[in-house]
Amino acid sequence: MFAEERQKEIKAILDKEGSIKVNEISNYFNVSEATIRRDLKEMEERRILTRTHGGAVPIDITNFEPSFTDKKDEKQVEKLAIAKYAAKMIKNGDTIILDSGTTTLEIAKNIEAEDITVITNSIDIASELLNRKEKNIELIVAGGILRANTRAMVGKLCEDVLKNFRVDKVFIGANGITPIEGITTPNFTEAQTKKAMIDSANKVIVVADSSKFEKISFSVICKSEAVTQIVTSGELSSEEINEFNKIGVEVIIT
Repeated sequence: MFAEERQKEIKAILDKEGSIKVNEISNYFNVSEATIRRDLKEMEERRILTRTHGGAVPIDITNFEPSFTDKKDEKQVEKLAIAKYAAKMIKNGDTIILDSGTTTLEIAKNIEAEDITVITNSIDIASELLNRKEKNIELIVAGGILRANTRAMVGKLCEDVLKNFRVDKVFIGANGITPIEGITTPNFTEAQTKKAMIDSANKVIVVADSSKFEKISFSVICKSEAVTQIVTSGELSSEEINEFNKIGVEVIIT
């Protein structure tokens, strides 16, 4: 098979699957991984795809931002497993930040710790925790511009509030996670707010299902090295996990 024919088929697989891995495509075409990497490099130069560590994603995936409503019904089993594990990481007396998102909302619903302080930029998490009086939760809502798409309060006002605190742990959501390109999200303003959250925390915990791995979004939240732990659920290869372990990031699969 000529390179041009192979690349057309690679594009078709990518359009269908949403992401591809070099080793899988190499086995599929029965050619070396070096050959596939050359194909991907040529395709990236022609603006057909974006290479990631170990694979590639469609060129237009970086700007796509699903709404809060769209995400709410996706991968519910995985999100609940992640949330229950993450909620157990919160201990009595902790101070934490909960980023806005569907997975972090599930964390809020499953908190068992008492006498904790929670800072959030989510109107949904704030509403949920208002009803948890039996746990003696002190709630601080970081105000700002409310983004309808993600139901998150963002912007300079929110960032200025976050700068006044130092917390034990922050739980961050993300749209893209790779060892090299880092933790990413589609919206620049939201990325800046997440950065402010990270800067205020001793431990940075990313909570995201396995579909976010090897994906890249438009705006960088932080380098992967800035993350303490990633709590996820689903199928990840030992190679992917090892890449994060090498840079000091613990990957926990629930």
